Amino acid sequence: MESKVYFTDLRTTPGNDLMTKLVRLVKRAGIEDIAFKDKFTAIKIHFGEPGNLAYIRPNYAARLVDLIRSLGSKVFLTDSNTLYSGGRSNAVDHLHAAMDNGFNPISAHADVIIADGLKGTDCREIPLNGEYCKAPKIGAAIADADIIISMNHFKGHEQTGFGGALKNLGMGSASVGGKLELHSSSQPVINAESCIGCRICEKYCRHEAVKVVDKKAQIDYSKCVGCGQCVAVCQHGGAVIKDWDSSETLNYKIAEYALAVVKDKPSFHINFIMNVSPNCDCWNHNDAAIIPDLGIAASFDPVALDCACADLVKAAPALDRNVISDMDSKAGTDCGHHHHEGEDKFHIVHPDTKWEAGVEHGEKIGLGNRNYELVIVK
Repeated sequence: MESKVYFTDLRTTPGNDLMTKLVRLVKRAGIEDIAFKDKFTAIKIHFGEPGNLAYIRPNYAARLVDLIRSLGSKVFLTDSNTLYSGGRSNAVDHLHAAMDNGFNPISAHADVIIADGLKGTDCREIPLNGEYCKAPKIGAAIADADIIISMNHFKGHEQTGFGGALKNLGMGSASVGGKLELHSSSQPVINAESCIGCRICEKYCRHEAVKVVDKKAQIDYSKCVGCGQCVAVCQHGGAVIKDWDSSETLNYKIAEYALAVVKDKPSFHINFIMNVSPNCDCWNHNDAAIIPDLGIAASFDPVALDCACADLVKAAPALDRNVISDMDSKAGTDCGHHHHEGEDKFHIVHPDTKWEAGVEHGEKIGLGNRNYELVIVK
């Protein structure tokens, strides 16, 4: 049986602005069927790494907060701390980043709670007995919430292919210890031929596992936790994922963590297919979008939602002056007038990833359904 995914484009008219369309979309998708009264509702959202501007605007969060609060819920915005060094690796810095980006009671109409506490150690182990994760470690504020609403910026990702509902739920809700489990098979290696000894990996390694010796980076695997930060910050292909590590394994684990987050409680999910940057919002910058802004999609089924959004991105043309056009130029490829329409943009940008593994495993473990019906909401 197909799951329903509701979609609205970004066309507006006087009196029908995008925030009004968001409310109409989620109501049509059935969000009001959830029994919100007197329940704690966690809106899981990414607050954006300082310097990155691709995250979802807090205006959308504010309108959703108003709707959920009108239904009697105790609603808050939340995310968990990062494993890597940066502006969101502890609750103090994370709250400051959220406030700077407009996620505060004034702009977003709700308080922000960092789900896994001051140092990322406040978590709950959710018994799952999964194939890859037996008891996912979920940030306590998310685990303790009665209802989960995910607001997800749909974009590319250097390890999972893309980031959508599953990644925001699974990776984003994991405590620091949970993120260690998710990345435990992702220890990187140094490609000596590409490494230029710039020391950016050394600077950003939170665990002091990377050192530059004789102008080449080296990894101390007794300290490396496999967080992938060096891969993310290296601009020269010097830090790469090991051959034996796969995007599939990470996506399998993320699907199981996502299942732990929504287990035995109501949940609803919204993907914003806007400013589809090639990499994760965890970077401290965002590169040019790879496709035009498409719209907003919503569903009770996070698997169907991600599948539908991936298909919409696939059908869309690639924009010029971004990483895809750079790759075409370097390859001497003329994409002609179709601009990669019908092609998987995430595989073009990150050829070593396999996002399909996440939705396939999600369906296998009962998280959702890959078959969907797309319902257009004007």
